[in-house]
Amino acid sequence: MELLEVFKALSNETRMQIIQWLKDPEIHFPKPQNGDIQEDGVCVSDIHKKVGLSQSTVSLYLSMLQNAGLIKAKRIGQFTYYKRDEENIKKMTEWLSKEL
Repeated sequence: MELLEVFKALSNETRMQIIQWLKDPEIHFPKPQNGDIQEDGVCVSDIHKKVGLSQSTVSLYLSMLQNAGLIKAKRIGQFTYYKRDEENIKKMTEWLSKEL
């Protein structure tokens, strides 16, 4: 995990909102018809609807969050699901509390 990438990813209000929404996905997103929201994550189409920006912008934002190690992607059929990478987030917060 590159901390500069983390800070860049979180420096945008919408990307910050996405990571916050994914902390409690059952509160912020509709229940999936198939699968489990905690296990599988949130479908990219549900994130796109909530954000209200173009699909390409949302995809770019999700890619930035994923490259920073803040979220993980899971492909199920033709859809991609996203959830927080809690292990990496924990490592980042531990490093910050120790080093800063």
